[in-house]
Amino acid sequence: MSLDLDKRQRAMLREMGVRLWQPPAPPPVAAIDAINTVAVGARPKRAEDRFDTETAPVRAPAPAAIPAGRPVPAQAPVSRPAPGLQPRPSGVELMDWPALQAAVTGCRACALCESRKNTVFGIGPTAADGAAPQVDWLIVGEAPGENEDIAGEPFVGQAGKLLDNMLLAIGLQRGQIDATAPRAGVSTSVFITNVLKCRPPANRNPDPAEVAQCEPYLKRQVELLQPKMILALGKFAAQSLLQDSVPEVQKIPLGKLRGQVFHYLGVPVVVSYHPAYLLRSLGDKAKAWDDLCLAMSVAPTVVRSA
Repeated sequence: MSLDLDKRQRAMLREMGVRLWQPPAPPPVAAIDAINTVAVGARPKRAEDRFDTETAPVRAPAPAAIPAGRPVPAQAPVSRPAPGLQPRPSGVELMDWPALQAAVTGCRACALCESRKNTVFGIGPTAADGAAPQVDWLIVGEAPGENEDIAGEPFVGQAGKLLDNMLLAIGLQRGQIDATAPRAGVSTSVFITNVLKCRPPANRNPDPAEVAQCEPYLKRQVELLQPKMILALGKFAAQSLLQDSVPEVQKIPLGKLRGQVFHYLGVPVVVSYHPAYLLRSLGDKAKAWDDLCLAMSVAPTVVRSA
């Protein structure tokens, strides 16, 4: 039967409920071309086909997919030593005075060595043959400031002048044997140093890691100087000297450490305010005077031969 029906015949068949089959419409020409292209094995052009191989961008491999709900692993930090730093010299606890001075001068164990102008070992009387001087008082400050960094000497500038006046008020003098002692035959020597031997940038507070690097130097200074009294000026000096004898000393305000006698390597320690703080807080100078009087009452009187 021919399917080439006219309109009347088609209408009659629709009335009888007969559905006519019609072939599907042919696809567009573009679709036929695409199908034929795939059929013969054509593939999309690769990067090396689209770009010159000398200039084609190198793509990093895509990271592996992480299942949903699983935490993303953190990247472990890569530890790289700071350029120019070296371990602290070994055997500090066995060094003599000249070797200790040389170790401090050449120390590059923390980043402070990168910004310092000079190390600040300390100042005091000298002894024959380069041996450590035997002193009566050891004054320990916190860290060198700008003036100390330039001069290579602790406590210079206005804070240094105030410290000198404080010492003179009780008959002491920086780095000298006091020739004006109130009693004949009595003389006292003083050595002045800091916890840190290098200046922190912009005079910021010392970092705990920096204090830890310098602590062996200070300990060896105390062992060699054999002072009869230590005056700790400022909270960082107090914390460094008392960390092994006072529990949680870092949490104790400096004001609560005053008025007491502690010990470091068997040497009496009295805590007081740093002169730089006293320049800003004049009202606490009277308290600093009380601290000096306490130290004087504890320090043994030293009689030296003429």
